[in-house]
Amino acid sequence: MITALGAFAGFVAVALGAFGAHALQSGFDEKQVGWWETATLYLLVHAVLATAISAADGAKFATAALVLLIGAAIFAGTLYAMALGAPRWLGAVTPIGGIALLIGWGLIAWAALKA
Repeated sequence: MITALGAFAGFVAVALGAFGAHALQSGFDEKQVGWWETATLYLLVHAVLATAISAADGAKFATAALVLLIGAAIFAGTLYAMALGAPRWLGAVTPIGGIALLIGWGLIAWAALKA
């Protein structure tokens, strides 16, 4: 299940990256382009990582993958939303996703040390 979620997140990252590069660029200001590009990069990197570690043996790696996907969804989702015109207060939510990403990386390290 987590592998499928990781693959879906990767699909969404590629689709939104292409959409932003082709359909939205002309209507975005520099800040919006930056948010879109950052969201796409973080979502894609963490989707690949979550997909890769979900294949590892053990519940600890599966937990890390799930935390990464949740963090990436929050982090990228708030940036995508702001780029599309959502209220800027969503920027206060973005770090929650970033903290989840850090926790996910920490869980990977912990699981690797315990393996």
